[in-house]
Amino acid sequence: MKIAVCIKRVADMGARFQIGADGTSVSDAGIKYDMSDFDEWAVEAALQLNEKHGGGEVTVISLGPDAAQETIRKALAMGADKGVHLKADRIPFDGFAIAEALAAELKDGAYDLILFGRIAVDSAAGVTGAMVAELLGLPCVTAVSKLDVNGAMGTAERQVEGGVETLSFPLPALCTIDQGLVTQARYPSLKGIMAAKKKPLESKPAQLGAISVSVRKMELPPERSAGRIVGEGAAAVPELIRLLQTEAKVL
Repeated sequence: MKIAVCIKRVADMGARFQIGADGTSVSDAGIKYDMSDFDEWAVEAALQLNEKHGGGEVTVISLGPDAAQETIRKALAMGADKGVHLKADRIPFDGFAIAEALAAELKDGAYDLILFGRIAVDSAAGVTGAMVAELLGLPCVTAVSKLDVNGAMGTAERQVEGGVETLSFPLPALCTIDQGLVTQARYPSLKGIMAAKKKPLESKPAQLGAISVSVRKMELPPERSAGRIVGEGAAAVPELIRLLQTEAKVL
């Protein structure tokens, strides 16, 4: 199968963030970047599908500044075959502008399957994959927790409240991958890292659509006030209830 996986370079969510001088973005100072977790699972899902079906080609596509090539190289080291870098100085917040750039790249690729992570862990919007599917006129299944392909048909499962939903769809199609389909993405081996340096990685300007959504202001949440001890044991219960009623106003 010929599979495309769209990935995003994101900040490490374990870092302590600071607002940039412009007040609308996160400062890069001291921040490490990596592939979004859901996108790693999408890359792993693509590799496993082709391994199961006896081979194929996995192309990884990422939009962003030059540093996004590091993220693409990681996917190549995992086992993807080639990469495409859609160059943009900054990744816009507008998911539709990004979707238009990705769709422009994907439309002539003759891919059997296009995979996204369910969300990017930085913006958590979860809209770009479905927008690309609409622009390309492809069937789309989101938040997939199990995926298989048999000939020209795909089958996917997704977790819904109180159960599991099973769907079938014709190829070509687009799916967004949720946690659960892959328990652990493979780590790049030394051999894979060395091989990734020789794999093709094409860089070209991103054909971004018009940007209609932008961030006006970013601010960190306020510091939490210190807690206090109102007493010990059963004797403290009346005072605790009073404070929950009069101060916290949750009762």
